[in-house]
Parts: sequence; structure tokens; C-alpha cells
Amino acid sequence: MRYGYWMPVFGGWLRNVEDEQMEASWAYVKRLAQRSEEIGFDLSLIAELNLNDIKGVDAPSLDAWSTAAAITAVTSSLELMVAVRPTFHNPALLAKQATNIDRIGGGGRLSLNVVSSWWSEEARKFGVHFDEHDDRYARTAEWLEIVDRMWKEDHFSFSGTYHQVADIVMRPKPVKKPVIYAGGESEKAKETIARQCDAYVMHGDEPEKVKAKIDDMERRRDKLNLPPMTYGVAGYAIVRETEQAALHELERITDVKQSAAGYGNYQDWLSNTKLDQHVSLQDYSVSNRGLRSGLIGTPDQVAERVDEFERAGVGLLLLQCSPQIEEMERFSEAVIEHRQVGVGA
Repeated sequence: MRYGYWMPVFGGWLRNVEDEQMEASWAYVKRLAQRSEEIGFDLSLIAELNLNDIKGVDAPSLDAWSTAAAITAVTSSLELMVAVRPTFHNPALLAKQATNIDRIGGGGRLSLNVVSSWWSEEARKFGVHFDEHDDRYARTAEWLEIVDRMWKEDHFSFSGTYHQVADIVMRPKPVKKPVIYAGGESEKAKETIARQCDAYVMHGDEPEKVKAKIDDMERRRDKLNLPPMTYGVAGYAIVRETEQAALHELERITDVKQSAAGYGNYQDWLSNTKLDQHVSLQDYSVSNRGLRSGLIGTPDQVAERVDEFERAGVGLLLLQCSPQIEEMERFSEAVIEHRQVGVGA
């Protein structure tokens, strides 16, 4: 199992807890990134939104791509999975920017999390055209083709519905082609991901349901004669010495207040996505349905849950926790080291 975490570029993950003691600042994310390498974490996902959908649109949020470049320069092993939304980025220019960050990190430490957008109000505020759901994925398919070819070819042209390039050249190329991660639950999303991506990342869910999604994606890949993918799942972690203490913390963070600043943005997200499950107000409390993964309890309980995900085919956990550094320290000591000892025994 590889261990990743969401970089708290929004100042936290809890929509109904105002101050999570992890400000949206370069000082905090730099300290977190450097410490995460020391305690056994492999990867950080850096989300991309120009407005803060967790704490409300008036709260600060960090830019994903400049943050990723800076973190790459001050770390040595951490993989940076940077979210990118084709609606907001010219594919040829993004391929060039990504290559530069790949080379800053020595090669092989940059990956992309391709997100086909969902927040119509953000797009309107920033003057960006917002497509309907299937049109967003059609745009993404063209975008991915151009980026992939930019990293491998020179002097090619492409003319599509959404993007055009002519006799384009990009030098240098990446040291190593970045891995393309993506997530989505609609039929159009899964079709695009199976055909054009390397890895599938999922919202939090129980291991049995995650396994069903993995099996479905593997069938799609088999039909296309493509190799197996890497699979990741989001999860919110609460590790305590006793189950009672973990449940007490769970109760604190799910004390939902519907008047919280991020609630309107959450409703916008729901209306512009095609999720395969009913979404509860408890899901509203923590982003990315992280509580459904069940990474809550004693060290033994959480380690067993990680084992269940691994048996289901998951190779990457993407953790959220609050406050991030303190809880990741706890997770590392109680779960990562615990499982490593178990493997070595």
C-alpha cells in the first residue's frame, strides 16, 4: 500500500469547523510536505479550485500549480499529484508547465489528477465557459490526447471541437511521463478514464463497494486490451487509543450546521455531478465522502481496514485528517509502522 494525503490548500476539510489549525499558507504546506516524507507518506494530492469550496468563497485558498512547483523544489521523494481541470488550462501550455515541474523534481515525481470540473459558479466568476457534463468529458478526451502526444512527439497537429494545435514542438520532454489519475462515477467518466488514464481514484466508500468499482474498471480495460490500472481511494482518518475516543471525535466533526459557509458550494457540486449514491449531510461534513471509508477507530481497527482495501485491489490511500500534521503523525506511528511490522513478522 502507498500512503498519500490531500494537501490542505483550503485550510482544512471540515465544513462545519471554522478553524482547523492548518491555515491555507505556503509556510504550512511546506512544513507538512517536508514532514510527510519523514514519516512514511509517498504522495500528496494538490486540489485545484480558484475559490474555497470547504470554508466558503471568501476564505483563502492556494493555487495548485505554483504550490506544486514550490513543494517539488523543497522535497526529495514526495510524488505530487496535481489536480488539473481542462476547462481552465490550455493543454499545450499545461504540458509544458508540467514538464518543467517534473524536471525540477528530478523526474517521476509529478502526476496529474484530471478533473472535468463541477463548479459552475466558480467558472462564471472567473469568466470561464462551463460545459454540460458530457461535453466536459468530451473536452477532457481531446485535452488528454494533446497532452499525451506533447510529452512523446514533436511536429504534430490536432484539430478538434474544443482544442487545436499546429505543428507543435515541445522541448525538453519530461524525464518520465507523468501518471494520469482521474475519478468519476458517470458512464461517460468511466469510459474516458478506462481509455485514456493510468489510474482511477475514488471517493471514500466501503472496501466491498470499492472492489466492485475496481472490477468494473478492469473489465473495461480488458475490452480495450489495456494493462491493469492503479487504484486509489479517499478516506478521512481518525485513529485513537480507544474506539470510544475515535467516535467522540467523529461526533465532534459531524455536528452539521447547514448555515456553514461552504454549504451552497456543496449543493452546486451535487447538481453538476452524476454520483452513483445518495449523499448524506454527514458526507457534507467531510469532503470526498471520506468518512465512508471507515478509517476510524483504534490502531488495530484502522490497520485491518487498510488490509481490507488492499485485498480489494486498492494500491493508494488518499487521507484527509484534521489538523493534518498532528493526525498524520498519529496515523504514521499507529498504522503505517504497525502494518510494516506485521509484514516483516
